[in-house]
Amino acid sequence: MSESEGGWRTERYLQNIRQTAKPSSPVLIISKLIAIALPVAQLAIGGLYLHECPIQPYIPIYLLVSGAFSVVLTVLSCLPCTQEPEDGSQSALSSLCTAWNSLVTLFLFCWFIAGNVWIYSVYQPNYNPTASAYCAKVLYLFSFWTTTLVYILLGVGLVMGCCGLLCMCLCGRSDLSSDSDGV
Repeated sequence: MSESEGGWRTERYLQNIRQTAKPSSPVLIISKLIAIALPVAQLAIGGLYLHECPIQPYIPIYLLVSGAFSVVLTVLSCLPCTQEPEDGSQSALSSLCTAWNSLVTLFLFCWFIAGNVWIYSVYQPNYNPTASAYCAKVLYLFSFWTTTLVYILLGVGLVMGCCGLLCMCLCGRSDLSSDSDGV
């Protein structure tokens, strides 16, 4: 196989990745509702238990801020300015929305790291409200498991991505061997 054929195959695979089918409106609506459920729950639990964690008072604040910014990010992703036009061009408003979404995502990443420190540093707090250093059980366990869920999902995504790359490599090699047989 020549080097130009290998480049052509790579370009073909990249074009197939770029030209994925756009999901239908009901699928988008359902995915947005699912994506907004956790941030709304974060807002509710963070607000209800705002002063119920003296051992680490930043945990409910972490939930409130991450929930609020996640809701804003999800709602803004529904706006037309975030959708790419068919011709591939980008307007000034679209660039501004992309920059804003990137900044909010960067902030949420940094805030997630701070939340990890606050949550895991007091692992297994006292849940008894009569103690001076306690944390409400619902608040702490919700924070702990939603944070841990992010790591679980990242791990699953990483394994699936590696499996997908492995399959692409194996399928690419079988295409190469079948092409070289016919030459």
